[in-house]
Amino acid sequence: MTAVTTERLSRDWVTLLFMIAVHSIAALAFLPSNFSWTAIGVALLLHWFTGCLGITLGWHRLVSHRSFTVPKWLEYFFVFCGTLACQHGPIMWVGLHRHHHAYSDQSLDHHDSNKGFWWSHMGWMLRDVPAKDEVTRFIRDIKDDPFYLFCERFFLPLQIALGVVLYALGGWPFVLWGIFVRLVAVYHCTWLVNSATHKFGYRTFETDDKSTNCWWVAVVTYGEGWHNNHHAYQYSARHGLKWWEIDMTWLTIRFLELVGLAKKVKLVGAADS
Repeated sequence: MTAVTTERLSRDWVTLLFMIAVHSIAALAFLPSNFSWTAIGVALLLHWFTGCLGITLGWHRLVSHRSFTVPKWLEYFFVFCGTLACQHGPIMWVGLHRHHHAYSDQSLDHHDSNKGFWWSHMGWMLRDVPAKDEVTRFIRDIKDDPFYLFCERFFLPLQIALGVVLYALGGWPFVLWGIFVRLVAVYHCTWLVNSATHKFGYRTFETDDKSTNCWWVAVVTYGEGWHNNHHAYQYSARHGLKWWEIDMTWLTIRFLELVGLAKKVKLVGAADS
């Protein structure tokens, strides 16, 4: 797929208008009347729940790569946390992520970094890329799960319900910071893994793509910035492989393992243990 055919892809108007609305409303949080340290604290807490426990630990390392196992009730909790990140439902997200690994930085990769930073960061989402219709073969293990289907169908109403709860607890500042600012922050943190960690940083392993290890992306994504490590060893629950490559998600998984909730934890050099 060339840059020309990329430009000829039709726009995904629903996603485009949704993103414009979320980013615009988030800007209102910075008005003096909406500033609240408590609301910022709520946003940071929800960033951790949805970005770390949900997307990074749950949707990515647990479900997409099955790098460890947990009891089904706990898996569903992590899937629910990820659903509140409002990055579509878990079935589509997991399917697209597995599709990315199958074709990383090739013409079929929906956020191929060869098409530029903007495209890999978020431009691809605003187009009707073929990958959105090609994920079926990547989701056979979850496509019929009732809880996954519930989250897939109702990820937006669940976000609205969370907004109602936050409004009841702290009014509009809680809604603006806890929903809109937090969504924008988690969105761009997640997207940096698709864009920045295929452009900036260093490469420890010679993989067949442009993945890199980028420390500052690792900071804001709870360890996902060690992306070259991940592409080299997709099965590994630990992405920060050197002692100084801090990986907060791995520390969480390790804690779950110590208390007996995480099992069959796959690591580099011990994938079959």
